[in-house]
Amino acid sequence: MTQWDKLLNRIYALSKDLRFHELRKVLESYGYQMHTPRSGSSHYTFRKPGCMPITIPKHEPIKKVYVALVKQVVESEALNHENN
Repeated sequence: MTQWDKLLNRIYALSKDLRFHELRKVLESYGYQMHTPRSGSSHYTFRKPGCMPITIPKHEPIKKVYVALVKQVVESEALNHENN
């Protein structure tokens, strides 16, 4: 099993020990672009044309609710890939 597969499995399991850079890696691999916060905020926004933006705070570890958002992205991208 590759590291990528292990990372996706941790996302599907809603793991509590995921790090911000891991979620960033997944979102950027699906075409999302990270926008840095202004005025000292810790919340980063990921945007992709035609998709709702996703805002994730850069705290360690990432809360389960934000992992669930990334899980929805992974599932929808997998579904789109199967349909094409």
